[in-house]
Amino acid sequence: MNRSATLSTFSRSRNRGFTLPELAVSLVIVTILTAIAIPSMMNSLRVYQLNDAAARVSDALKFTRFEAVRRNKQVNLLLQQQNIGGILYWSVGTDSDGDGLIGPTERQQVFTGFATLLPASGPPTTSITTALGVGALNTLSGNPGSVTFDARGAVRTGPTGPIATNVSVIYVGNANQPQYGFRAVVVLPAGGTQVWMAPPGTPTWLRIG
Repeated sequence: MNRSATLSTFSRSRNRGFTLPELAVSLVIVTILTAIAIPSMMNSLRVYQLNDAAARVSDALKFTRFEAVRRNKQVNLLLQQQNIGGILYWSVGTDSDGDGLIGPTERQQVFTGFATLLPASGPPTTSITTALGVGALNTLSGNPGSVTFDARGAVRTGPTGPIATNVSVIYVGNANQPQYGFRAVVVLPAGGTQVWMAPPGTPTWLRIG
């Protein structure tokens, strides 16, 4: 009899569920953990978006250079700003047919949302120019432009110009959210590319690729 009463009491206690204080404490703990986790997750997302955008710019440059060497002719990489439905975005693509436009069948990268092409960004580029032993960088991003690769893969100063002597750069980031840092894709006269990063709060650029 006593054993049955004990089991009945245990069953009622187990079915009772959580009390209001227990639920309140659980809610507070979940809120605190969420408040801690969200900023970290957002920072990781932004860093990924910046790295991805810089990698896509670098890949577009490498592909265009490869096309110029493969086809044994000059090929241009174009930077063009498009407006579709009132939304501005940047396209970076290979002008395979040489018509001065990035056609729907030509390889291109589209930049919308958080990470986009900027006219300038981050701290002074002294660390980049010192490492490369050059003067000021020639900024390609922020305005429509192009990079011309010749049949050897070197950069030319335009379709009919001589081999470039300056180092160019394409900046990637978000001017309204500088707290996540910036990226810079450097284009060398010989045609090679480098990727640099300006971490938030750091007054210098660091090469990452």
